[in-house]
Amino acid sequence: MNTNPTRATPHVHWRENDLALLEELLADERRLPRNAPRALLSVRLSTFTADTTSPMRQELDLRRLARERGFRVVGVAGDLNVSATRVPPWRRRQLGHWLIDRTPDFDVLLFWKLDRFVRRLTDLSVMIEWCTDHGKNLVSLHEAIDLSTVAGRELAKVIGGVAELEAGGTSTRVASLWAYTKTQSDWLVGKPPYGYTTDTGGRLVVEPGARRVLRWCHGAARRGVSARRMVAVLLRARVPTGGGGRWTTTTLLRRLRNPALCGWRVEAEPGTRRARVVLDRKGAPVRVADPIFSEQEWQSLQSALDRRATARPRRSPGGTTEFLGVLVCADCDTNMTVQRTRTDRRVYAYLRCRSCPSGGRGAPQPGAVYGRLSAEVMTGLGALPVRVREYRAGMSGENGPEGARWTLSATGDTFGDRWQREGTGTMADDLRRARVTCRVRRTKVPGRRAPEVDLELAVLPDVEDRLVVKPDAFAEGHP
Repeated sequence: MNTNPTRATPHVHWRENDLALLEELLADERRLPRNAPRALLSVRLSTFTADTTSPMRQELDLRRLARERGFRVVGVAGDLNVSATRVPPWRRRQLGHWLIDRTPDFDVLLFWKLDRFVRRLTDLSVMIEWCTDHGKNLVSLHEAIDLSTVAGRELAKVIGGVAELEAGGTSTRVASLWAYTKTQSDWLVGKPPYGYTTDTGGRLVVEPGARRVLRWCHGAARRGVSARRMVAVLLRARVPTGGGGRWTTTTLLRRLRNPALCGWRVEAEPGTRRARVVLDRKGAPVRVADPIFSEQEWQSLQSALDRRATARPRRSPGGTTEFLGVLVCADCDTNMTVQRTRTDRRVYAYLRCRSCPSGGRGAPQPGAVYGRLSAEVMTGLGALPVRVREYRAGMSGENGPEGARWTLSATGDTFGDRWQREGTGTMADDLRRARVTCRVRRTKVPGRRAPEVDLELAVLPDVEDRLVVKPDAFAEGHP
């Protein structure tokens, strides 16, 4: 028996008796009047496995609630493997799509239990305010939360405060556990570093295969072999990475620079992707395993890697690539990003892709490419009028809001005016929203080191509709 995936929680295996109940509920729903209030079901789960049944139970329970209230179910926002503490409703993949892009399509949002919906009081307050501004109701199955009543709104705030306290307690317990494990010689939580595994007693032990890889890389680095060359050898020999995926230069260097290879406990260094040694109360490293490298061997490895390293300037906090996601390689269709290399005399910047060998031949002078792209965009799209999407909640009727819709209003500006006033950052955001791309083609010119760079702007036929500015109702004050 099969169901329409738009009508039931996706990626969930439905049992026969559950499908039979679903069909019964759908049949009852088809008998509702056409003007019945429209309900969106919110189904969320932090951890989802093949054996999980909670999403099905949540959906079926909410469909029963909708039947009791006389609501017509128009969609199920199923967000699985999503933490309510870390991800607010408007940032979840499915529920966020309904809240931001399909606002007129439902009248009431149903959820199973408050901790399945939000875990922070601030998030609940934002949702209550959003529902009030957009003429929506918010109803819980297991709590007396119903925004159509004053008591329901106040109770939502009280229960939300309790949920936030529970989430805060969980975070405190997790932080305490990590602080405790850092001082212990046993490996209690977390994934072992590359080169090690755990025995039945929970202690770290050296993994022989990974140790051979690391010892070989140590010798290769001492002989002056580059990390890129080591990766090529590992890939050709089909050496497993120990964590899935393919060997890359970044992955290899991160592992070779990890002081955990000396058998010490390490932790992430704030603001970087490197690890640092954990010290005990006496200031000595905490040993958790036998070393793969002695301290002297590890230091010699770092020196060898440093000699091969290419000096690169620090990345700026805001990133270094303008029009990221707009500029793509004409040969491999991956994004072009800026890579900078420093020599004794100057810094060289190139636009490179990800999949072509060595990043292709590279496109020198990224600033010149940005300028050419901006000029072409201004010529092709700058005269289009700026239109802004606005939500109209409609009139409140006996059976819920009627006439809720999106409307478009012109600002009186053109996109050329907007981009001249707000800069290339806004232009890039608008182009990404409209799915405008610029293919970068590099052609080798005989006798010249730098290739000839051609740009090809790709614009979809409905670009004017895609360029409509859609303000984010959750953006102000809510990251």
